[in-house]
Amino acid sequence: MIDRNIANTIKNYSLEYPIIAVVGPRQSGKTTLVKSLFPQYQYISLESIDNRERAISDPRGFLDDCGSMVILDEIQRTPDLFSYLQEYVDRTHIAAQFILTGSHQFLLMEKISQSLAGRIITFKLFPFTMNELYYSSHDRKLSRIFSPVKRNIETIPKLEEIILKGMYPPIHDKELTSSMWLRNYLETYIERDVRSILNIGDIRSFENFIKIIAGNSGQLINYSAISNRIGISQPTVKRWLSILEASGIIFILQPHYKNFNKRLVKTPKLFFVDTGLMCFLLSIKTEEQLLTHPLYGNIFETFIISEIFKRISHLGKKPNIFFWRDKTGNEIDLIIEDGMELLPIEIKLSKTFSPSFINGIQKWLDLNGNSCSKGIVLYGGENVVGSKNQISAYPWYFI
Repeated sequence: MIDRNIANTIKNYSLEYPIIAVVGPRQSGKTTLVKSLFPQYQYISLESIDNRERAISDPRGFLDDCGSMVILDEIQRTPDLFSYLQEYVDRTHIAAQFILTGSHQFLLMEKISQSLAGRIITFKLFPFTMNELYYSSHDRKLSRIFSPVKRNIETIPKLEEIILKGMYPPIHDKELTSSMWLRNYLETYIERDVRSILNIGDIRSFENFIKIIAGNSGQLINYSAISNRIGISQPTVKRWLSILEASGIIFILQPHYKNFNKRLVKTPKLFFVDTGLMCFLLSIKTEEQLLTHPLYGNIFETFIISEIFKRISHLGKKPNIFFWRDKTGNEIDLIIEDGMELLPIEIKLSKTFSPSFINGIQKWLDLNGNSCSKGIVLYGGENVVGSKNQISAYPWYFI
């Protein structure tokens, strides 16, 4: 099994809470992770019709039979069980008595907030990060939320191969053909999950929607444009986006506008969590197609920002990441907020470093009221480039 960065955090907090929940997109490795962390626990899948019917018809009897030290997989399949879990742990007071996993984050989080507040700690698990998949255990030790680490490029596949393949665990664990797996994944997600949540008469509308969203990754969200292209209302666009976000397919990047300048863009951006799925939706099948695709710059930016988003999430932290753009077009691709510190990052696809890459960061650092002094450029090349003004450029694989 490939070690996950979030494992130690889960184990540490399992000593403090009676219920541990691991949520995230389907096939992100939740079940594999909790089974490895709690090998002595009884495992019960609520995907099983027999288990599910027992939990629904006789929840108290079901939990009595479970006893302590049990993993309840796909807990969102039995939403009424949450109230009985509250009753059970309030009576027994046993740490890590129940380990829950769920793919429908939106449903699971709603039920948690209603029934289990104060009794549960929740972690979000996404597909692999490069840090987990390709780097040694020594390289995985992070002293900060984001700190570039020198890598051995000989152990890392080509950038285009990583982007196209994506990071979903089954593709790597079983060495599957990524395009076939992603097609099945998408069909399952739409047919099984979306139909169970949304009352959509024509499922093709949602299929078109998710393809359009893939083409908008890394861009400001324009509800009106999306609405007009598909022929659905703007409230429907917002609802469907919220479902993609809650399901771990996309995440929303908010603008950073707390200070420095009042004339700022305040519209958020959307990003796909996995570039393999994004490329599949864009019908990009080969490295050659990727290299010549007009959206390759957006795909590369999505890859970098998603890696940082997942890495911070897998440290058990909230990803306090933002972008910055003013009304005149000056922009910072990513700002990481770590306590009182802000770290600006520019992302450039080019394999050749240009001194102009640091200009945007320098303008941002020079803004009145900005006390920050450092910045980072991540680009498609292979050389580390330092500068006297503490803005350094690193190859993409240093993330």
